[in-house]
Amino acid sequence: MIIYGTALLSTCLLLGLTLGRFLGSLAGIEADIGGVGISMLLLIASCAFLQQKGYMKPPTEAGIAFWGSIYIPIVVAMAASQNVLAAVNGGIVAILAGASTVAASFAIVGIFIRIGNPGSNSEE
Repeated sequence: MIIYGTALLSTCLLLGLTLGRFLGSLAGIEADIGGVGISMLLLIASCAFLQQKGYMKPPTEAGIAFWGSIYIPIVVAMAASQNVLAAVNGGIVAILAGASTVAASFAIVGIFIRIGNPGSNSEE
């Protein structure tokens, strides 16, 4: 059953990278745009769907957890080096898009913290 988790993870990765390269070609650059993020979203959505339908067994979850803990740091590091090169070659618009995404992520984390702790005071 662990192999099913590995198969699901690799399928999501291949679909995400394919969609990321397609988005890159639409943008006119030879790079992957968001492939790793798309694959992680696909993995989250497919796991939620399978759990909702009752198809996700504990060994499958163990396979996803094992490979996910290895997959995330390696693929993110590979994608980061590729995306930095594409951003530098892409010019100021690509750099501004990356910086605005990071700023928005920081803002959203603060919002999630406030939503997750409605009774606590954030000034403490």
